[in-house]
Amino acid sequence: MAKIKTEDFIASLKEMTILEVKELVDAMKEEFGVDPSAVAVAAAPAAGAEATEDVNKTVVLKSAGGNKIQVIKLLKEITGLGLVEAKALADNGGNVKENVPAEEANQIKAQLEEAGAEVELA
Repeated sequence: MAKIKTEDFIASLKEMTILEVKELVDAMKEEFGVDPSAVAVAAAPAAGAEATEDVNKTVVLKSAGGNKIQVIKLLKEITGLGLVEAKALADNGGNVKENVPAEEANQIKAQLEEAGAEVELA
């Protein structure tokens, strides 16, 4: 028997009535000895935890560290600021980028930390 792709299975579920879905769940309980609804309930908190990480973040430069020139170059590249503005940001700290997706914020943070800067996400 050919393996069913997840997308095809979901598409099939969308076409089922509530009664047909209940019968499917009951058949899964009988066949595998597992209640799929219990697995879905247990997985729900984990999914909720992941969703909170997807909120937007602000990347805050606390300190440029010892390699200030490299940090200034990165700030120019990341923000599009001019040399004077990027140097001021490196000297004084502050928000590098605001309201960016968590994944992008983590990438920016990693780049700046690799250059020696002290960075936090807010």
